[in-house]
Amino acid sequence: MPPRWAADAAGLIAGYLLDAAIGDPRRLHPVAGYGTAAGALERRIHRPHRTAGTLFTTIAVGVPVLAGLAAGRATRNHPVARFALTAAATWTVLGGRTLRREARTMARHLDAGDLPAARGRLNHLCGRDPSALDEPELARATVESVAENTSDAVVAPLVWGALLGPAGLLGYRAANTLDAMVGHRSPRYARFGTPSARLDDLLNLGPSRLTGLITVAVSPIAGGRPKETLRVWRRDRDDHPSPNAGQCESAMAGALGVRLGGRNVYLGRSETRPFLGDGPRPSAVHLRRAARISGAVGAVAVVLAAAGAAARSKITAGGGGGGGAGPEGPRVSRIRRALKAPRPARTPTTPSRRS
Repeated sequence: MPPRWAADAAGLIAGYLLDAAIGDPRRLHPVAGYGTAAGALERRIHRPHRTAGTLFTTIAVGVPVLAGLAAGRATRNHPVARFALTAAATWTVLGGRTLRREARTMARHLDAGDLPAARGRLNHLCGRDPSALDEPELARATVESVAENTSDAVVAPLVWGALLGPAGLLGYRAANTLDAMVGHRSPRYARFGTPSARLDDLLNLGPSRLTGLITVAVSPIAGGRPKETLRVWRRDRDDHPSPNAGQCESAMAGALGVRLGGRNVYLGRSETRPFLGDGPRPSAVHLRRAARISGAVGAVAVVLAAAGAAARSKITAGGGGGGGAGPEGPRVSRIRRALKAPRPARTPTTPSRRS
């Protein structure tokens, strides 16, 4: 039986490898099922104010977190079951293979000059209006989406899985899904969606910055230079209106040597964002390089997450390492057995209090 401290770490790695090998299921995806349930809840309790949005977010995130906590507690003394639980949850919430596949599919459409197909594919990655986008703008939208979603769909779930186990994996994916559903500034969700958007921002503060740093480190895999990538990241990362997206997009721009940012149109609403990076606008070749960077960032992130999960499990196990003597480890178990042992009587006529 594997030691308890290794179960979460091995489960994160196994779930990551499952995602890398087979990706998301084509049908009956658990996250899609969650989205359907959350949508039904939203229709039931929606009101055009933040109080209703807070209630919605609390229920829709709280239920998966409680489910993860219950499952984690049920498997805490069963390393094999805990490994299987963590692996399944990790595979469910990751989206790295799908993200890279979409980038490469977009690159093929652009290489072929098939703009209608490329425009039709863009909604697999983001919510921009593609109807008037030319090849460089379609490429820019794809690079920006790959950069941001490398954090949202790969690094952040791994970070929260390392910190909190299955509850962190499920809770983060729930919060991120709600942000995609109601976290935008449409008339219906301008106030109702604010709590979901703020929670997602909070949960991604650390992971997005970690994504930026790892992108700097792995930039040579796409022909970039870490020194230049770091310079662009430090200069441009706070220019983006999002507290997190700029961390990822500026690092990706530096690694690829391209310029991101500009005018975006969402459902008839236009936003003009500052430029990130130096160089030309992206093209199809940069989409394949962005996919390589995304894959490398995920590989580094899962190693860091596994190390973090192992350290966390050892700490919560009392430092004993779970070496076969129960969840506390051998040293703590020996102490507890000694404390529970009957004390000898002080005199033949005075019984022990424990007898």
